[in-house]
Amino acid sequence: MGLFDGLIGNASEVNLEKLQEEVKDLLITNETIQNAYKIIRDTFIFTDKRLILIDKQGVTGKKTDYHSIPYKNIVHFSVETAGTFDLDAELKIWVSGSQSPIQKNFNKSTNIYKVQGVLAKYVLG
Repeated sequence: MGLFDGLIGNASEVNLEKLQEEVKDLLITNETIQNAYKIIRDTFIFTDKRLILIDKQGVTGKKTDYHSIPYKNIVHFSVETAGTFDLDAELKIWVSGSQSPIQKNFNKSTNIYKVQGVLAKYVLG
């Protein structure tokens, strides 16, 4: 991921083996990471059981907020592809009980259809 992409909030794919080791304490037995994306300091993880959002906070990033969203709680999602002048693709996820979607931007090199496909696989069963 280039510095410019990071500054404007775009995401890039993450090395899954390295991430699996980094977050092993968050995962349950036999839970595996399927796909993951990094946006500056935050991480967006699709496992075979749930969606995990890791939000680094503060200037140093030492404080971390972990959100675990079971796929069954995702009620609606949408993707918007990158255009000629729009440099990023967008994923929106609505979780039951929340009116505002979780929204993430992905850089043009990220296959937004792949991201949507992973989410659809687990949400739609």
